Amino acid sequence: MLQLNYRCRTGEVDIVAQEGDYLCFVEVKYRTNQRAGTPEEAVGISKQRRICRVADYYLLTHPNMAQKQVRFDMVAILGETITLYQNAFPYIG
Repeated sequence: MLQLNYRCRTGEVDIVAQEGDYLCFVEVKYRTNQRAGTPEEAVGISKQRRICRVADYYLLTHPNMAQKQVRFDMVAILGETITLYQNAFPYIG
């Protein structure tokens, strides 16, 4: 893990991590139950676009990471069930 709760002027992402040649931007969503929807539903297109802008800014301010491939992951927590989605969504420019 490189950073927790990375914030910049374009938004925030919960985790910035490195796995091999990948630079991973990870959004974590928690729900106690499905009454308000699933955690996966909480990461819609606008949230995905915002995370992509945060990734762009991170790469701009961390040029040593520019050679890494970028991946957008999501951790969905529903009650006590934890699911990791690698490549949860593509880059949205």
